[in-house]
Amino acid sequence: MKIRLLVIIALIAISSGAQAEGIPVLNVVSDGSQGSRYSVTMELLALMSMLTLLPSLLLMMTPFIRIIIVMSLLRQALGTGQTPPNQVLVGLSLFLSFFIMSPVLNTVYEQAVLPYMNNSMPIDKALSAAEIPIRGFMLNQTRQEDISAFMQIAGNTQAADSKSVPFSTLVPAFITSELKSAFTIGFLIYIPFVVIDLIVASVLMSLGMMMLSPMMISMPFKLMLFVLVDGWSLTMGSLASSFVMR
Repeated sequence: MKIRLLVIIALIAISSGAQAEGIPVLNVVSDGSQGSRYSVTMELLALMSMLTLLPSLLLMMTPFIRIIIVMSLLRQALGTGQTPPNQVLVGLSLFLSFFIMSPVLNTVYEQAVLPYMNNSMPIDKALSAAEIPIRGFMLNQTRQEDISAFMQIAGNTQAADSKSVPFSTLVPAFITSELKSAFTIGFLIYIPFVVIDLIVASVLMSLGMMMLSPMMISMPFKLMLFVLVDGWSLTMGSLASSFVMR
């Protein structure tokens, strides 16, 4: 709320200064060679509006969903409670997401951000150019059946191929595919730890120690197994390689 209030105050101040100097606050100029150009105030308003959507874009259009779910399931499989804490898991997921998205972000910077900053491309064409690599990344991770399902829900059957799918349909299909992939990976991670719990519970039952919690005995063995196989590096490497790059 405070950030939005500061943004509104800044925009009012810019608008007042622009009007005092005789500069049009909201102005769209049609350019025959490069399309439409917008005034600085309008572009600033659009950029500030995009900043408010940045958390949603980061969560829903990047590998963050798959990574954070797998990390949370891994913590539950280890039975360590709140260790690692949520801040560590979120930070790890963010940096791993930036690592996976670095080729896409570099392409967006070279093809959209840099030309826009050099005044060689208007903002509308820059946004269209930035959408191409992001759309390509999302299409590579989205299952075709999920795209077809949301196309039917939207009542749109005119898309000839996956590249012509509307962005409003691609985003929920991408999120659904990421959830499926995350729970599939989490299930595979859970299996060895469940086996350890079953073995410890069977041994305790055979020894007549029914009042002793199997989780308390099995957790050191699960931690030892996880450390011996270098579990964190193996998990993060497997997550990074699970994203299809074409």
